Amino acid sequence: MDVMGDKATLLETGRFVQPADFSESTGDLSQPMDRDETGEAAEEARQRLAAQTGDVEAMSVLGALLLRRGDLDGAEPHLRAATAAGDRAAANNLGVLLHQRGYAEDAAGWWRIAAVAGSAAAAHALGRHHRERGDEPAAEYWLRQSAEQGHALGAYALADLLEHRGDTGAEQWMRIAAERGHREAAYRLARALDRRLVPDGDVGDDHGAGAEAEQWYRQAAARGHRRAALHLGAILERRGALKEAGRWYLTSAKDGEARAACALGFLLRDAGDTESAAVWWLRAAQDGDGNAANALGALHAERGEPQTAERWYRAAMDAGDDNGAYNLGLLCAEQGRTAQAEQWYRRAAYAGHREAANALAILLLQGGDAAGAEPWFSKAAEAGSVDAAFNLGILFAGRDEEAVALRWYERAAAAGHTEAALQVGIARLRDGDEAEAERHLRCAAGGGSAEAAYRLATVLDARRPPVPAHSLGEPVHTEKSECEEWYERAASQGHRRAQVRVGMLAAARGDVVEAARWYRVAAEAGSRNGAFNLGLLLAREGSDPEAAVWWARAADAGHGRAALRLALVYARRGELAEGQRWADRAVALGPAEVSERAARLRDALREELSA
Repeated sequence: MDVMGDKATLLETGRFVQPADFSESTGDLSQPMDRDETGEAAEEARQRLAAQTGDVEAMSVLGALLLRRGDLDGAEPHLRAATAAGDRAAANNLGVLLHQRGYAEDAAGWWRIAAVAGSAAAAHALGRHHRERGDEPAAEYWLRQSAEQGHALGAYALADLLEHRGDTGAEQWMRIAAERGHREAAYRLARALDRRLVPDGDVGDDHGAGAEAEQWYRQAAARGHRRAALHLGAILERRGALKEAGRWYLTSAKDGEARAACALGFLLRDAGDTESAAVWWLRAAQDGDGNAANALGALHAERGEPQTAERWYRAAMDAGDDNGAYNLGLLCAEQGRTAQAEQWYRRAAYAGHREAANALAILLLQGGDAAGAEPWFSKAAEAGSVDAAFNLGILFAGRDEEAVALRWYERAAAAGHTEAALQVGIARLRDGDEAEAERHLRCAAGGGSAEAAYRLATVLDARRPPVPAHSLGEPVHTEKSECEEWYERAASQGHRRAQVRVGMLAAARGDVVEAARWYRVAAEAGSRNGAFNLGLLLAREGSDPEAAVWWARAADAGHGRAALRLALVYARRGELAEGQRWADRAVALGPAEVSERAARLRDALREELSA
């Protein structure tokens, strides 16, 4: 049993020090208390002398000492003698001794005698005896007797029994056991509080019941509970207290908790210590942790060691981690081994791995098998893959099934998919629902989509009041509007149309330098409008030769107005044939207004050349 002797009669004598902790998972006898061997020998000698004089308490204490040491033959006569004299502690310990010898029913008889006499330890032992034999009513009776006398192990065993039945009173007794220092009770109470906050069992928020859960995790971890240390580390890591989290992970990992070793590895990796991370991942993987095996595989893949990576991914699969098959698929796909990639993706997808299902669908789609891809996209999307929902939208949009595509885009957008939100915003603009369009465009732009930022800016730009007239040709300097801020965000992300628009707004404010900068950025990225506008700006500043260079670039890219400008430039220079050539180009490029003007210029140049 966990406690030898009756606490009331043995531990209160002052001759013994209460052990720091009791075994909490089994009913076996706890280990002897650590003490100086010389002092123990002297204590034993003193108790022997007292026992020889017929001192019943000394017989009981001596029997307990020998029982702790494992000297069952030496302990039994002393315990029997003390029991015969009515010592309940001796009766309890005699039950422990007989239980160790394998005489469970005889042990129960002596525990009953001690329990009836008021021994909480014996009542606990008797309750567990009955539970092991399936007699739950008797087990509950005796465990309740023990718990109500303040016995921590009795309270825990009663809580465990009630929890097994689904009895709501279980938490009360679990809490009582935890408050009396029972570490497993503290851990289980913390887990129950966590599950109340987050049904899937993850760590709850750090407030209310979450804060109480952390308190109990901390108490259990401080008493050496490795799983409590793991959960405490996770709570602290989420809070950002990484140093303290690392200490608890280390404590748990050293006690053999593979998940803590794995978590410690990730913590070290994030801190830049990849070598130490690999050491802990290796330890966890060797203990059967699939997540650690996957981490090792990814590490070796990054180092360009695909064979070693593959070995660890296979180890992850052997540990029951479906990510191993998924990662093998990714590895094969990167190496161009499409058939093997499909095989591994299928294995993971059939096991319910949603991202593997999405990857398999993409692979099939790339191979031209759209019909085969659709059900895998659907399976992944229904399992919660946001990317798969977006991909379904693309698939249906490609079939011109816009309504179905929009439903999938909306589903992905609701889960935070940036590009899906952009597609919904575009669709709503097309439908004339500007309010909904703006809402989705804001989400997408906030998520980093340059196109969404540009489109949002155009929506806001269209609402702006007209720029007030100004006198003497001087520009009106105003504060930047929200639409300009979104244009600038899109422009800074490389959106060419936004760059041109930012240049135009800067020019309207009279900031020629800023306007030229953005026009040049857009033009160098291939924007014909940017090149044309830059040419206009340079021409106004008197830099006609450079302006012509940019107009030529714009015209070569299909900009009719730029071709017309070049025709005029060459006409003024007297290079009539070159002017006619660019006028012909402007007529072809348009638009109609430009074509009309260019045709008149071309005809005039032709007449001049033929004169």
